[in-house]
Amino acid sequence: MRSPGERIEGRPLRRLVLIAIVGVTTMAIVLFALPLAVVVQRLYHDETVTGLERDATRIAAVVPDDLIQRPRPLKRPAGLPSRLTVGVYRVDGRRVTGQGPGRSALAVRGRDGRVHDGAEHGRLAVAAPVPSDEGVAAIVRVSAPYDPTGDRIQRALLAMAGLALAAVACASLLARYLARRLARPLERLTAAAQRLGAGNFSVRAPRSGVREADEAGIALEATARRLGTILERERAFSADVSHQLRTPLTGLLLGLESALERPGADLSAVIGTALDRGHRLQVIIDELLDLARDTEPARRHLDVPAELEEITLRWHGPLAAQGRRLVLDIHHPLPAVSTSPAALSQIMDVLLGNALQHGRGEVTVQAVDVGGGLAIDVGDQGPGIAEDAPDIFARRSAHPRAPHGTGRDAGRAGTRPAAAGHGIGLALARSLAEAEGGRLILRSSGPTVFTLFLPDTSMAS
Repeated sequence: MRSPGERIEGRPLRRLVLIAIVGVTTMAIVLFALPLAVVVQRLYHDETVTGLERDATRIAAVVPDDLIQRPRPLKRPAGLPSRLTVGVYRVDGRRVTGQGPGRSALAVRGRDGRVHDGAEHGRLAVAAPVPSDEGVAAIVRVSAPYDPTGDRIQRALLAMAGLALAAVACASLLARYLARRLARPLERLTAAAQRLGAGNFSVRAPRSGVREADEAGIALEATARRLGTILERERAFSADVSHQLRTPLTGLLLGLESALERPGADLSAVIGTALDRGHRLQVIIDELLDLARDTEPARRHLDVPAELEEITLRWHGPLAAQGRRLVLDIHHPLPAVSTSPAALSQIMDVLLGNALQHGRGEVTVQAVDVGGGLAIDVGDQGPGIAEDAPDIFARRSAHPRAPHGTGRDAGRAGTRPAAAGHGIGLALARSLAEAEGGRLILRSSGPTVFTLFLPDTSMAS
């Protein structure tokens, strides 16, 4: 989460989208409007010229042959617009009759027998030849003012400008909508990320319909859940590690105290035993740290028989000290499982420590393929768990002053009795099993049998 005084460089996404869309629209309009304006101007010019050519040709067809020899007023054809001026010229460009300038260069060009147009004396004019047997007898010149043509062009350009402004306005509205549509999910993601940074791991990013933003929201939610799980494990670590270390640490201290109280004790043997127990404590701490941090590299294909043999080997001594046997029964072949050796080690330590502390008689560890996974049973011959016992897997605070030797006390809670008959060992074991994709259940309450189920990874692949 950024500090209050931190300055963020750059422009807001809303403004960038608005500028981009409106800019592109304006550029497209300019690129298309300029050529279109030229075309429209040319179109109106050609349309006016075509009309003048039509009128000039029509008048030239009715000009008398002797008009040059006997000049007289020319009768205007019916329907000819009053804004037009009509004049008859000699081939040398001098006006004979009608309206127009005294001399016309455009009329001189008409002596080649073709129709010519052009601007002359501020007007748009057309010269059409009057044919005769000897060639061109005269030239008819028809002209019109530029203003009407310019007015039409101006109106067309204004209409085009209005359409361009309307298009830019529509583009602006669309840009605002798209900018809001794109920026709002990012703003919500920013707010969700800020809540996550503040410690709220239940953040949810509302779906916006924008795939990339929704994917980022889903990733953020997954990250929040992941961080929440990791943080919860870190918070529970102190309680879990104290529970898991209590028995080996107590054994280590009792061994040292006993050696100090016994005269002539073999100190070398005592120190060696203490070192072995200290190394085991270090292994337990490392395993719990890895599990609390959920380190993925620890998860691999598990050699179940070897792991179980190593685990039971550690518990033969403590059980033998009570005159009890530990039997390992492996039914081959076993399914392939991929899990953390540290998780399996800690789960089995909880179950075997539970059997040592609260159980009676022989302890059995049995591994068998149950179809779809591996089942590991840990049982003993004790009196079992009372039917009215509370949830034995609930995590509760350990009671430091609970009386030792209370049997199951409404539930096997781990290596020491706990408040309301529950400790945190079984809660830890179940959470580790679920983190590995498995389950830990109480299969039988009398005699007590716990079953750890791990899925067959070969079937999943």
